[in-house]
Order: sequence, then structure tokens, then C-alpha cells
Amino acid sequence: MTEAKNDFTLIKASRVIDGLGGSAIERGAVLVEGDQITKVAPEEEIVVPEGASVEEIVYENKTVLPGLIDCHVHMIGIGDGRVGDELTKLPDEVLTLQAAKNARIHLYSGVTTVRDCGAKNNTTFMLRQAVEMGITPSPRLLLTGRPISIIGGHLSYFGIEATGEVECRAAVRQLIKEGADFIKVTATGGSTRTSFPFRPSFTLQELIAISDEAHKFGKHTAAHCVSTQAIINALDAGIDTVIHGAYKEPDGSYLYRPEVTERLAEQGVFVNLTMHQAREHQWELEKKKQDDGLTMEEQRDLDIVSAGVESSMEHGARLRSGGVKLVSGSDAAWARYKMGGFQDEIQAHVEIGMTPMEAIVSATSDSARSCWAEDRIGSLEVGKLADLLVVDGDPSVEINDLKNVVDVFQNGSKVDRSDYV
Repeated sequence: MTEAKNDFTLIKASRVIDGLGGSAIERGAVLVEGDQITKVAPEEEIVVPEGASVEEIVYENKTVLPGLIDCHVHMIGIGDGRVGDELTKLPDEVLTLQAAKNARIHLYSGVTTVRDCGAKNNTTFMLRQAVEMGITPSPRLLLTGRPISIIGGHLSYFGIEATGEVECRAAVRQLIKEGADFIKVTATGGSTRTSFPFRPSFTLQELIAISDEAHKFGKHTAAHCVSTQAIINALDAGIDTVIHGAYKEPDGSYLYRPEVTERLAEQGVFVNLTMHQAREHQWELEKKKQDDGLTMEEQRDLDIVSAGVESSMEHGARLRSGGVKLVSGSDAAWARYKMGGFQDEIQAHVEIGMTPMEAIVSATSDSARSCWAEDRIGSLEVGKLADLLVVDGDPSVEINDLKNVVDVFQNGSKVDRSDYV
């Protein structure tokens, strides 16, 4: 008898969640051939081709689901609270090594794909090369490289500064030449010291030029927006994902605009709220208050941060109620949000009213759609890449069970997590 050419892996579990929002398959199984899924069904319905060699892995009292997709990271970040203006002063070699460390941590925690929303020079492209050479493990990398900014705008310290429609189109072409998978634009200011956080950065025509040029070459767009007018501009320009999505007036005050929510929902624009990042700082201060007490300045910081977190969560709940498609992206390892804690961002989506299953979808299939990668990843379906996460418990009931990582599979192979700390 001729030996079968293809080996199969049969992964059985107490339940299988496909990432599409339906009920879990009890006593489910996933059949993998090479790097692709060939069958997802109750285990009794799985039939392996006669004569094929099969590795069977059984996970009792465990759940198998798609590998998580963090649609907003900064791989070069450190997560120690330093601002980007200081981070960018580090040599590219140090930042690339930091990116490799972050990649390993995030992969081991269950994240099999990341969308990196801005890095210095070609640091993340060097990381990709190292991953392709087998030097370091990493989630699948969807990269923008440098973001596009106005002069002195948010992330301008490592972005491409562009003025006028011609320069904006040229910036998109340059990034694509460098290897960008998508285009990130800072449509408002942010934490960058020389920027204006609550005001639009680019003119509408400049933003249209960026979006149009990206789409012309088959690349999607994501825009940093912490201003209501910038969100409106992004909608008018055809931007695909709005990041942060804060409804802020020029003076920094919050004003809910239901007509903007309606447009976001009607146009099907994805919104990545990054709700947990500030909460990470809040939790840090609350722990210090409990353990050692706070100075008056630290207490003021805690009060400000706590009020901001509450407002952000209330805003997220309004967007969800308004039918906006929310996707999970951590913004790690920016500010104080270290890699490996993406599940806290997913859990925040449950706190604003999502069911645990809806939150899982936001971090898998919907996140894949926002990255224009749903044909390859994001759900357990025949023909898709076998990126799987195995956790103890049932995250469709208790979302924090996503933290109980047992195994991670990428491209059909179990990730060696023996050096995970």
C-alpha cells in the first residue's frame, strides 16, 4: 500500500467555538491537514481518509477556538509608561529586539495574528524577516511600518510627515514599497507632545487621497481618531477602521453625537476602542493605593484616569447599542499596557454589554475582517489556516477563561511554549 502523502492532526475537545458567533460544538473536533483546516464538526462526524497517518490530541474539559487576533499593537513598545517621544530615542536595534520579545509573549498568550499600527523606521520589517528565517517565534504580522502624520502630528517622530494631496499619495506609495500590509494614518493628534489631540490633523482632501491611494493598491486603512470631526472626516474619506473613536470636541470635552454613531453603523466601519489601556494605569494605581498608599499627586492621577475609564466604557456601550461593529485591539505595548494581556481588552467588551461569545467574535472573525484577512484566518472553517487556541474552561460562559491558555497552534503546528515565563 502506498503511504498517504498528507499527515493529519485531529484535535478533540469538550467544546469547539468556531469564532462566527454560533453555539459551541459540544464534543467537537477540528481536523487539520498540513497548515489548513479540513473539517470542523462533532467528533463522531470526523472521518480521516483511509490509510492516512493521524496524530490525535484530546483536550478534556477544554475549549478550542480560533487563535486571537489583536488588531492594534505596537510591537516596539515596552509598556513601562514611557511616552512615544522617549521610546523613539532608543536605537533601532534595541527596538527590534524588544519587538521580538513582545512577539513571543503575545503568541504564547494565545494571540496568533497582530496588526501593528506604527513603528520606527523598518524595525517591524526586520522582525518579520527574523520570523521568516525561523530566528524568533511570532504571531502572524500585519504591518504598516511607519504611520502617516502631519508635520509635528501624532507619531510624527517616527512617521512619514506629509502635507497636501500629492505628498499624501506619495507617502502611501512609499510605505507599500517598504512592505506595508495596510496604511495607518493619524487623523488627529494624540500623546505626541507637539500634536493637538482633539483636532483633525489632515484636511478632508488629504485624507481622501490617502484612503483612495491605499485602496487602489488593495490595502486597507486605519485612522487614529480622538476627535468627533476627525471621525466624520474618516467616514467621508472612506477609512476602513477608526481607532479609539472618541467623541471629543476641540476643547477636549465629551459630547455624544448619535448621528455619527448612525453613520459608523450604516457604513460598516470597524471601530477599535482600546478601552483597557487607561484601565491598566488605573489598576496599577489602585494596587499601589491598597499596598502602600498614594501621594496627593498620584491620587489626583487616579481620579482623572478613573473618570476617563468610566467615560470610555460608557461611550463603548453607546456605540455597541447603536450597532457599530467593534473589534478588539489592545494598543499594547504602548504606555503601560504590556504584551500578553490582550484578554483584558476582550473582557472590557463584555463589560460594555457584549455577551462573551460576541466578545470572542470581536477578537477573532470580526478582527480578521477589519484586517482584510478573513479569507485566511479568524474562524475555524474549512480551508482556513489552522490557528487555534486551547483554553481550560468555557470562555463562551466566562470570558476570563481565555486567560487559561493550555496550547496554541499556528499554521497547524503546536507552538512550543516551554520557555514561557
